[in-house]
Amino acid sequence: MRQVYTFYADAFRIALQSILEHKLRAVLTLLGVIIGVASVVVVGASISGLNSYVTEKVAKVLGANHFMFARMASNGQLSEEEYERRNRRNKKIDWEEYEYVKANCAKCTEVGAQNNAGTDITQDGLEMPSTRILGVTANMREIEDKTIAEGRFISNEEVARSAKVCVIGTDVKEKFFPNENAIGRTLKIRGIPLQIVGMEEKRGSMFGNSQDRHVYIPVTLHLQMFGRGNGIQLHGKSSERETLTAAIEDAQTVLRNKRKLIGSEEDTFSVVDVEGVNNQIDQFTAGIAAVVIPITLITLIVGGIVVMNIMLVSVTERTFEVGLRKALGATRKQILLQFLIESSALCVAGGILGIVLAVGVTELITFLLEITMTVTITYIALAVIVSSVIGIVAGLYPAWKAARLDPIVALTKN
Repeated sequence: MRQVYTFYADAFRIALQSILEHKLRAVLTLLGVIIGVASVVVVGASISGLNSYVTEKVAKVLGANHFMFARMASNGQLSEEEYERRNRRNKKIDWEEYEYVKANCAKCTEVGAQNNAGTDITQDGLEMPSTRILGVTANMREIEDKTIAEGRFISNEEVARSAKVCVIGTDVKEKFFPNENAIGRTLKIRGIPLQIVGMEEKRGSMFGNSQDRHVYIPVTLHLQMFGRGNGIQLHGKSSERETLTAAIEDAQTVLRNKRKLIGSEEDTFSVVDVEGVNNQIDQFTAGIAAVVIPITLITLIVGGIVVMNIMLVSVTERTFEVGLRKALGATRKQILLQFLIESSALCVAGGILGIVLAVGVTELITFLLEITMTVTITYIALAVIVSSVIGIVAGLYPAWKAARLDPIVALTKN
C-alpha cells in the first residue's frame, strides 16, 4: 500500500516539475482549457440568469398562484390554424359570468375582473402615446400581488359606483408629475378627469419594454369608456402553489356549468396560469441550452487537442528519461499513468482557473449591465467533468506512446 502511495506521490511530483520547467508552454496549454471551461460556465450562467430574470418579471406582473380566463389567451404560441379554430369557438366572458364564478368557485381565494385598452394621454402640452389603461376590480391588487408605493389602490365602493379615480404607474408619474406629489392631482384620459389616488411601485422593464406605462381605473368605468370589446378577463388566485391546479379546475367547472358545456365538449374560453407560463419559460431556456451548450463544449475539445499536442511534444523531449526509468524497472503501466497524471493535472488546473474566470466575468457583467447571471453547480460540474475526461482522453495516446518505447532505443536517443 505504501509503495502505491509513494508511486503516485512521485508521479505527481514529476508531473509538477515537468509543468514548471516549461511554464510558458504550460500556460499556453492551459489557455485552451480555461477558455473552454469559462465559456461553458458563463453561457450556463447566462441561460440560468435569463430564466430567473423572465420568471421574476412574470411573477412581478402576474403575481403568484394566479390564473386567468379570457376569450383568447395562451401560455405559449399558437399555430395560425389553432388560433383561427379558437377564434371561431370561443365566446367572450361577460360580467354576469364573472359574478357567477366569483360566487361559486370554492377553491379560489380571490376572483377578480380586468379589461384592457390602450390610448394616448395628452395633458398640459405633454403626450404619452400607447398607454395601457387597465380596468380592474379592487381585489386585483391581491390577485397580482401589486405593491402600491404611494397612496392606495382602487376600492370596492369606487368600482361599484364607477368612480372617476385612478392609480398610475411610475412612467406616467415621471411624465406628467416629475417633481411633485401626484396623489390628489387630476389626470385626463379621453377627456375625462380622473383623480389620482395611488401610484404603483416601479416594476422596471422586460426585454426593453417598460412595465410601468399604465393606469388602473375601476373596471366598471373602463367598460363605459372603452366598451366591452372581446369581453372581460376573469382572474383567480389560490391560497398556495399546491392548490393552484385545483382552483383552476374548480373555476373551469363553474364557468363550464354556467355555459352549459357537458362531457367532452371543449372549453369556449382560454386559460393562462403562472405555472404554465413558467413551464414555457423553462422549455424556452432549455431549448437554448440544448443548442448553445454543445457548441460551447467544442472549445473544450479544441483545448483537449492542444493538450494532446503538448503531451506528444513532451514525450518526444523526454524519450531518454522514459528509457532510463524503464531500464531501472518502471513498468508500462507506471509510465502510462505518469503521463496521464500530467495531462489530467493540466486539464483540472485549467478547469479550476476557468471556473474562477467565469465567476469573475459573470460578476463584472452583473455589475456593469445590471443583468443577473446565475452560476449554477450543474454547469460547473459539467465543465469540470468534461475537462477532466478530455484531459484523460487527450493524454491517453501520448501516454500509450511513451509506455511502448523500447528502453534501449530510447537511451540511444539522448
